[in-house]
Amino acid sequence: MLLTRCAIATIALVACSFAASAQFAPTPVKPAAPKPASSPRAASCHNGASFDRFLADVKQQAVAAGVSQRTIAEASPYLVYDQGIVNRDRGQRVFGQLFTEFAGRMAAPYRMQNGQQHIKQYAAAFARAEKEYGVPPAVIAAFWGLESDFGANMGNLPTLKSLVSLAYDCRRSEMFVNETIAALKIIDRGDLHPDEMIGSWAGELGQTQFLPVHYVNYAVDYDGDGRRDLLRSGPDVIGSTANYIANGLKWRRGEPWLEEIKVPQNLPWDKTDLTVREPRSTWAQLGVTYPDGRPLPNDNLAGSVLLPMGRFGPAFMAYANFAAYTEWNNSLIYSTTAGYLASRIAGAAPMRKPTTPVAQLPFNELKELQQLLVRAGFNVGKVDGVLGQQSRAAVKAMQIKYGLPADSWPTAELLARMRGGTAQAQPAGVLR
Repeated sequence: MLLTRCAIATIALVACSFAASAQFAPTPVKPAAPKPASSPRAASCHNGASFDRFLADVKQQAVAAGVSQRTIAEASPYLVYDQGIVNRDRGQRVFGQLFTEFAGRMAAPYRMQNGQQHIKQYAAAFARAEKEYGVPPAVIAAFWGLESDFGANMGNLPTLKSLVSLAYDCRRSEMFVNETIAALKIIDRGDLHPDEMIGSWAGELGQTQFLPVHYVNYAVDYDGDGRRDLLRSGPDVIGSTANYIANGLKWRRGEPWLEEIKVPQNLPWDKTDLTVREPRSTWAQLGVTYPDGRPLPNDNLAGSVLLPMGRFGPAFMAYANFAAYTEWNNSLIYSTTAGYLASRIAGAAPMRKPTTPVAQLPFNELKELQQLLVRAGFNVGKVDGVLGQQSRAAVKAMQIKYGLPADSWPTAELLARMRGGTAQAQPAGVLR
């Protein structure tokens, strides 16, 4: 899965309200073989080699990796360059949203209900997957719903064209060369034909949007037809997604992933971080409870307090299995939404709404804060006005420095301090 898949497939789904798909998703419309585009400018990372020379080398690498000449010939009409794909990759940006807004759309009741319906519809496949891989049905169904609305929105672009275009571009060339070769292997072993391989602009395939390398490594034939078909076969989607979560993302059988909690006003906010793990007994001693006031179990199961919108927003206990979500997609908003949706499909109550609106810095001010953090010596990744993991860590460090509640949520007060404002520092951990 791409690290930025939230920008690839999920944002497009925000505006969609597809109903649950039928037992098998409609057969994708097969596009005509793409017409060759005008020759791109020779990429510097390939020693000035033209696209045709680069492509010839990729084909040689594929043959060396075991791909047949027959497959190379079948795929060749689709191995064409498209500058538009490269432009999309360079211009992608996850729009800054509040977690409650994003989760409200993406984990809406209809998607929870569709997930529960699919678990009933494919009860045998889900039961088999849970027995073999230890991944609960709700976890699989949540990813299935978020990634494609159960097959209703898998993308409509030729996969091979996307992959080879991104492979020729210099930003992530090696990665996409490997993905191109993996896509050829999918064809070679008979899972899909070249004209069936359509998906997102970033080359992801199927109802849970696998990159070709993951398709090759984790796709399984769960319906017994001799193919691993993640575009049309519900059982194959279920088994393959469970295999990837269990063996690719190291899911821990029988353990929870994410639970909503209630945090006290005097919690040591610097401990609210995915990098800080404490036994539930310790969190209970600090006053953390379930939302209805029930105490946490007095046991040694370790978890982290996750505050996706700071101390005034929703609060969750993230367990070791939550790492599978952040590995699937490193966007904290996406991963938390996916974990929350899985909990809802499994029967959890809706999360509590904040008692008061949570203030969010405007885009330009968040970008300015990132620039100030960079000047202070922090690596926040791309200065893009989006609160990513690196920006959150830098915000927490500066909150600690200024004696502000260190909940990783950027505020106008922190921005004023970093601009040289005059507000007085408060002891860390004090809720205001």
